[in-house]
Amino acid sequence: MNTSDLKIIGRREQVDLPEWDFYGLDAKIDTGAFTSSLHCHDIETFKKEGENWIRFYLLDPEHEAYNDRKIEKPIYDQREVKSSNGETELRYFIQTKINFFDGSYTIEFSLTDRSAMKYPLLIGRKFLKKGPFIVDVTSTNSSKIKKTRES
Repeated sequence: MNTSDLKIIGRREQVDLPEWDFYGLDAKIDTGAFTSSLHCHDIETFKKEGENWIRFYLLDPEHEAYNDRKIEKPIYDQREVKSSNGETELRYFIQTKINFFDGSYTIEFSLTDRSAMKYPLLIGRKFLKKGPFIVDVTSTNSSKIKKTRES
């Protein structure tokens, strides 16, 4: 791969989750995390036409982008994840579209309570390999800057 094909992103970027009408959400880019995670609450599993589904609210009511919309998705996977505090927890995973930098991608998110964290979304290495992206830790919102320059 040619290094000119790499997209330089910062340690924090703004992303869109268009399927759920969330735009300009701050996401922490975390090369130390393998999977991406998403803050949600009132997580509830249920069966729909014989398949395992999950419903949840994205973000907290205090968040400026909160829309009080209950989201329902098929469960993509369920597996143990080691959190930043070193504890292992069983998490549900879903897939959705994410608009990031200059493209639209499918992303896999683990659903968890990130209310104690600064950013509701965490983007991990598994997604970053799709880019291909390179992280400049001295920068933030690089994708927004690039869009502005191209406008």
